[in-house]
Amino acid sequence: MSDWIDVAPADDIAPGEYRTVNIDGAEIAVYNLDGRFYAIEDVCTHDGGCLAGGELEGDEVVCPRHAAKFNIKTGEVTAPPAYEPVSIFPVQVTDGMVQVRDDRWD
Repeated sequence: MSDWIDVAPADDIAPGEYRTVNIDGAEIAVYNLDGRFYAIEDVCTHDGGCLAGGELEGDEVVCPRHAAKFNIKTGEVTAPPAYEPVSIFPVQVTDGMVQVRDDRWD
């Protein structure tokens, strides 16, 4: 099983904000949604662009390139032009630090 990777202190990611981290070549965006943290792969499945920086609409992130939408809780596509979901990752807060783990190959 993969190790937990520190992203940022929880207090540094305000509700509606995000931080990104690279784990073994995988770009991961960690979002604070109303005090809960969620992590998704930071790659739009439509054209490979970054999702981080896209506007948050409730629990969806809007791809800044072509407006595809992804649910940050489930990774599911909620609006085209993307049709494939993005990967989600486990997140925990330990001693005030947001941590994520890439367990896709465990």
